[in-house]
Amino acid sequence: MNSPDFTGEARLAALRLARTQGVGPVNFRRLLQRYGDAASALEALPSLKGAKHLNITSRQAAERELAAIDRAGARLFIAGEASYPEILTSIADPPAALIAIGRIELLHRPACAIVGSRNASAIGLRLARDLAATLSAEGFAIVSGLARGIDGAAHQGALESGTIAVVAGGVDHIYPPEHAGLHQAIAETGLILSETPLGTRPTARDFPRRNRIISGLSLGTLVVEAAMKSGSLITARLAGEQGREVMAVPGSPLDPRAKGTNHLLREGAHLVECADDAADILSQVRLPPPPETVRDQDLDFDSFTIPDVKAQPEETAGETDHPIPGRGSLMDLISPVPVSVDELARQAGKPAGQIQAEILELELTGEVVQLPGGRVQRT
Repeated sequence: MNSPDFTGEARLAALRLARTQGVGPVNFRRLLQRYGDAASALEALPSLKGAKHLNITSRQAAERELAAIDRAGARLFIAGEASYPEILTSIADPPAALIAIGRIELLHRPACAIVGSRNASAIGLRLARDLAATLSAEGFAIVSGLARGIDGAAHQGALESGTIAVVAGGVDHIYPPEHAGLHQAIAETGLILSETPLGTRPTARDFPRRNRIISGLSLGTLVVEAAMKSGSLITARLAGEQGREVMAVPGSPLDPRAKGTNHLLREGAHLVECADDAADILSQVRLPPPPETVRDQDLDFDSFTIPDVKAQPEETAGETDHPIPGRGSLMDLISPVPVSVDELARQAGKPAGQIQAEILELELTGEVVQLPGGRVQRT
């Protein structure tokens, strides 16, 4: 069970320990268990084997961060405090510090993560939005990463009832830039959460770290469209390792964006076709107990990493390797599943007449075929 919230010098010491590069979330928990409090851990740190190279965060730097958090109207949670999100205490590597801005009470709702392709089809975007809207109306907080594509659609669908965006940079850093309006809306009606300090610009390694928080906050992770090598599959894998449920929406075998979700289903993920399917699965989740107290010799001061990050091109590219719907090719939105011209126009943010003209060009090149009822699909 967590202790009462840290105050004064204890809070300052805990933040200094949390921000010392090389300590990481796992060692942070282990050091508190071993020494009882952050101040004692800071005092002992220079004498520990393997920790002599660590540059301990200064008192002044921690004071500046606390002042910046106050000015931003944000909230700091430190692992071990009573107010720290309880659901995260059952994962092996809970963030040592979390900064939140928005509706803190959303952290106490049962949650479902919805993630998927950044280069999503129009059908996938609509499905993610509808699933999020229904699940959030039923009382689930929808958690996602505020990325392009499926993430953004899930947040949009859950805006009215409450959504949690876990970001790789600081909660005040807008990324991707075209989500500025959505970022502001979530800050006002939902919650933005990050383990990095305010003002931090995300790097490639921050995105997979972020994914463990998305899955860790949630009873289950639902994947809607995902390629075989994608950040969404990292999130699904972490969810399984954390004892959460993994769910996936099946897709056409002709669409590369469905290969990841269909793979998850072959590996035993729950098949989800509607929000009720997901709600039934989430209602049966029983979270594992918090990790057991560790041994002294378990301390390891290598920098914290998520395994196999380098094998995931979507993440290492810093989320910039996919076209943006409405700014890239119309083909990004069209899949082997028939979709209406009106839906394409809405997702692309273009007049239906312009979309129809582009479809005609694609039909002449043999890339798409128009079907009765004003629908279109990839050939």
